[in-house]
Amino acid sequence: MMMMMMVRRSSGTVRVMVALVGLLTCCVRRVHSGGASNILLIVTDDQDLQLGGMTPMKKTKELIGDAGATFVNSFTVTPLCCPSRSSILTGRYPHNHQVRNNSLTGNCSSALWQSGAETDAFPVYLSKLQYQTFFAGKYLNQYGKQEAGGVGHVPPGWDQWHALVGNSRYYNYTLSNNGQEEKHGDNYSDDYLTDLIANRSLHFLDNRSPLHPFFLMLAPPAPHSPWTTAPQYQKHFEDIKAPRDGSFNKAGKDKHWLLRQPISPMLNTSLTFLDDAYRKRWRTLLSVDDLVEKLVKKLEDIKELNNTYVLFTSDNGYHTGQFSLPIDKRQLYEFDIRTPLLVRGPGIKPKQTLKAPVLNIDLAPTILDIAGINMSAVNMDGQSFFPIMAPSLRNGSARPFFLVEYTGEGLTSAEPACPKLGPGLSQCFPDCVCEDAFNNTYACVRTLDGRDDLQYCEFADNESFVEVYNLTADPHQLENVVKKVDPNVLQTMNQRLIKLQSCQGTGCCSVS
Repeated sequence: MMMMMMVRRSSGTVRVMVALVGLLTCCVRRVHSGGASNILLIVTDDQDLQLGGMTPMKKTKELIGDAGATFVNSFTVTPLCCPSRSSILTGRYPHNHQVRNNSLTGNCSSALWQSGAETDAFPVYLSKLQYQTFFAGKYLNQYGKQEAGGVGHVPPGWDQWHALVGNSRYYNYTLSNNGQEEKHGDNYSDDYLTDLIANRSLHFLDNRSPLHPFFLMLAPPAPHSPWTTAPQYQKHFEDIKAPRDGSFNKAGKDKHWLLRQPISPMLNTSLTFLDDAYRKRWRTLLSVDDLVEKLVKKLEDIKELNNTYVLFTSDNGYHTGQFSLPIDKRQLYEFDIRTPLLVRGPGIKPKQTLKAPVLNIDLAPTILDIAGINMSAVNMDGQSFFPIMAPSLRNGSARPFFLVEYTGEGLTSAEPACPKLGPGLSQCFPDCVCEDAFNNTYACVRTLDGRDDLQYCEFADNESFVEVYNLTADPHQLENVVKKVDPNVLQTMNQRLIKLQSCQGTGCCSVS
C-alpha cells in the first residue's frame, strides 16, 4: 500500500493539513423570516474541554448551556491560537486563509492577511447589514505590532475596536482603542483585562442604537499564560491537581518523534509546575464566568436576551502532562483539538446535549446564517450548525468529513532552553522537553459516526510517520494501531485526506 502525504510549499515553508471526519450540516436553507437577531460571541484562549476546563464555569454552564445547547463534539481545525482565530473569523481552513502559525512569517496578522482574508471576514458582512459591531480582547497574536501595521490598523467591519496588542496578558498591556494607542498598568479595578472587556461591552450595550441589531465578539485572555488571577480568586482551588487519568504521565513510545522525547515518568518538579499551572488556569476562568453573568444580566435588563444568540467557545484545547508533555497545545490528540461550545438563543430548546461534530470554521457561517445572509454568496469552508440546534427553524443535509490542519513551528537556530538538540525546535522546557518543531507537521482523517471512531494521521518528517487510533476502544489514544488495521481502510482514509487538503468552499462538504 502506498501512503501519500500532500505537501505544499510556500516561501520555503512546508504546509501539510490535518483532517478529522464527522457530521456537519451543509446546503442550509432558511425556513423562517423576521427581525434580525443580536449575537454575542465569547472566545476564550487555550480553554480545554477534555481535562475539566469547563468545571469552574458554573454560571456559564447554567446561563448558556442549560438555557440552550451544549456541543460535546466541538473541534478546532488547528490547535494553535492565531491560525485558529483566523479560521473563526473567516470560516476557512488554514490552507485557504494562509495563516500557518503565530508568527508574522506564518502570516499571523501580516500584510497578506490584512489585504486578503481579513477583508472577507464575517464582521464585514454583518456591517453591511447595519449590525452595530463591537470587539474587545485578544485578536491575533501579532496584531498591533509595528511590522503588522501598528495599533492604527482597525480591521474592516468593526464599529468599536478595543484590541489587545500581541499575545494574552492580564496587566501591563497596550490596546488599540479604535486605532489609538492605550496603555494599561497593574491596577486591578482599571486594568485587569477580563474585567475591562466586560465593562466596555456593558457600556456599548447601554449606548447602542435601538434601530439596528448588534454583534459583540469578546476575547478574554483566560486561561492563557501568564495565568494572572484576579485578587478575589487567588486562594481558590488550592487542593486541585491536574487530572491523573488517561494519558497523563504516559510515555509516547509508539508515537511520532516529538512525543517520544519527553522524560517519562515526569520529574517531580515538572508535576509541581503543571499542577500549579492547572490551578491558575481555573482561577483565571472565574473572571470569565463573571463576565458571562454580567453580559447575560445586561441583556435581560435591556430586554434583548430573548432576541440574542450567545455563543461560548475557545480557540483550541490544551494539555497538562498528557503523554508526559508538561503544558501546551499543538498536538493532534483529543485534549488539544476538542473545545467547549455552548449556545443559547431564540428557537434553541434548553438543556440540549448535541453529539453532532462541529468545527470552529462553522462559527462564521452560523453567525451569518443567524443574521440572514444568503450563504450561497459567501466563500467559506465551514457550514452553519444552526439546523442542529434549532431544527424547527432550519433544514439542512449532512457532510461526512471535516479537516483540521497544523504546520509545526521551530527556530532556525538552537532553542536557548535546549541547545544540544540543535535547530528546528520550539517551546522547549529546561529539561529538553520540546512541545513543537518544524516537522511536527501532520495530517489526520477521522471517522466519528457512532460506530467506528477512527483517527488516521500522517507526518511530514523524515520517518513519514503514521499514527492510527481506534477511539471507540482507546479513547485516550494510548495505542497506535497502524500495523493492525486493514490496509484497505488506511488507503481509503488516505485518499479522503488528500481530497480534503485541497478543498475550498462548498467543495469541503462534498468530499466522499
